[in-house]
Amino acid sequence: MDPLIGKAAGMIGLSHERLFQLLPSELTLWVDPFEVSYRIGEDGSICVLYESPQPGGKAAKPLESRTSCKEEWRTGRSSPSKNYNMMTVSS
Repeated sequence: MDPLIGKAAGMIGLSHERLFQLLPSELTLWVDPFEVSYRIGEDGSICVLYESPQPGGKAAKPLESRTSCKEEWRTGRSSPSKNYNMMTVSS
């Protein structure tokens, strides 16, 4: 578990054990400068949980206009390509 997630859980009164009970065992969470995304399972779809506007007038595509992960699953769309890099950052 990322130490910052554990610290945030502790700040709201959740123990690590309880957090592990509440979250899926294969949850991956990305926190980028303007977006929070997650994936459940190794081959699950990557879903955007939160997106904020970027400074400098670059308008991001609204979440409401995107196909939801649930809709992608229903229509049988495949998971994104595995040709990407992932980095874990801890402080």
